[in-house]
Amino acid sequence: MYTFYFAMKVIKGNLIELALDGVFDVIIHGCNCQCVMGAGIAKSIKNHFPEAYEADLQTAKGDESKLGSISFVTVIRENRELTIVNGYTQYHWRVSGVLVDYEAIRSVMKNVKSKFGGKRIGYPLIGAGLAKGDWETIAKIIDQELNGENHTLVKFSK
Repeated sequence: MYTFYFAMKVIKGNLIELALDGVFDVIIHGCNCQCVMGAGIAKSIKNHFPEAYEADLQTAKGDESKLGSISFVTVIRENRELTIVNGYTQYHWRVSGVLVDYEAIRSVMKNVKSKFGGKRIGYPLIGAGLAKGDWETIAKIIDQELNGENHTLVKFSK
């Protein structure tokens, strides 16, 4: 169950559609370090924003040192700028158990705040879906690292 968040706004909807509608300046999603965006929201990002996948491909495939780093691209859609951040929050997807790296999430969010502070930031349940992480733990990390920023969790609904 979802409980208390410090500053995180929570809305229901489709992160990509909201971003395209101009609700966010920056969207973040979790990626693995294998340059594969083949499932979950990463696959939708790849399909809607192939430029984000190209940014991912510019990183070293399988490099564990990518954990906690980001790649990003700014695109123009409907005469609006939107930045898509690929946050490297898990090494692989082919193992069992919890795949998300909590310290990688912390580092990704620090990077996002450093580069995109003052922007409207949106994200899904990063690390809590296919990566099987504990959302309460992740939410606390995001709130700590994006403290003072305008950031919103978008819980998927059609």
